Amino acid sequence: MDAELLFYQRIDYEDGAIVEMVLWRVPSPVPPSTHDLKYSLFSGRPGVRGVGYDNERGKGDHRHFRGVETAYRFRSVEQLMADFWSDVWTLRGEND
Repeated sequence: MDAELLFYQRIDYEDGAIVEMVLWRVPSPVPPSTHDLKYSLFSGRPGVRGVGYDNERGKGDHRHFRGVETAYRFRSVEQLMADFWSDVWTLRGEND
């Protein structure tokens, strides 16, 4: 089985901010993750990440927030999206 794109969306805000979300189903987990998803969620400006969630090979599920990378406990796609959008709105609210 090849990787299957499940979701892609890009939002460009008038103030120059970008939100880009990509979610794939993969044939086997991306180590050390144990689920069959590969994802990259980004919010920021060109060249500047404000918020990011991804599961890079070798790092597993993790979160980038205000320049700090921490482990992320993946529970479900729904919870991942809720956590990501909560962080996006926190940072966007700080910049308004």
